[in-house]
Amino acid sequence: MNIVFMGSPQFAVPCLDVLVDAGHTVSLVISQPDRPAGRGRKLAPTAVKAAALERDLPVMTQDSGRAERERVTALVQDLNPDAVVVTAFGHILREPLLSLPRLGCINVHFSLLPRWRGVSPVQHAILHGDAWTGVTVMQMDAGVDTGPILAVGPTPVDGRETGGELFDRLGLLGADLLLQTLQDLEAGRVTPTPQSDLGAVYAPKLSKSLSPIRWDREAVTVHNQVRALDPFPGTTSYLGDKLLKIGKAEPAGLNDSGAAPGTVLDVSDQGVLVACGEGVVRLLQMQAPGRRMLPVADFLRGFPVQPGAVFTS
Repeated sequence: MNIVFMGSPQFAVPCLDVLVDAGHTVSLVISQPDRPAGRGRKLAPTAVKAAALERDLPVMTQDSGRAERERVTALVQDLNPDAVVVTAFGHILREPLLSLPRLGCINVHFSLLPRWRGVSPVQHAILHGDAWTGVTVMQMDAGVDTGPILAVGPTPVDGRETGGELFDRLGLLGADLLLQTLQDLEAGRVTPTPQSDLGAVYAPKLSKSLSPIRWDREAVTVHNQVRALDPFPGTTSYLGDKLLKIGKAEPAGLNDSGAAPGTVLDVSDQGVLVACGEGVVRLLQMQAPGRRMLPVADFLRGFPVQPGAVFTS
């Protein structure tokens, strides 16, 4: 099968890899432009572009704007692919590109649609304490994640799993589901199922406004916030005038501690216990300004924390 692949981040790479390894012809890979990265802020390719170059695949980047869309559409039209496969590309596809491939534009989306349409479904599933998530392979239309469903792969969410860890796991699940779906499409074994808007929820783009911890919430909710926003944008809280980053935490009790939310109850090498609106969380990894993230025992050696201190948002 002749395929054009569109994707950008690391968790999209398994979908590209599985297409190449299965013997499909990936005639073009399209990704986001190179961006500044690292301490030196040097331009770096996306993970998908880097993977494509490593496999000697034809690759190009697409920036925003009408002229860029028209340029890409013309190239895809010349290639006449059987399908365009999209995994976290970063741009919305529009007509006439959507109608060019024989089998359509196929999107691998990391949620159980119609729940968590949008750009950050994995993090929002964890933020809201979803017990299940998964991968949906759908045929794209002009809406945002509203197209007919071709296949679904559900999976339970581990209560300790971070956003980054869940992304990695769904990337592998999505690659397997994509490969099977393409085989079924080619064989005529797939009947697209229209999405219902019933139960549809949108997952907007993440920003650092989500980072401050609300200690007046339940301990499980605080825990979900910390793990959902790892690695980006991370979670933060002030201790005095120092803005600390919280790298890892866990619920340490669901009963009311009797202390004001944010109050440090106990400090040890095993963790810093902090009162929440309901229950207690144990902070396991912390980072001081200008330092790196450390296990709590190492953090406390350079940044002592006393019981009775109060974390604030």
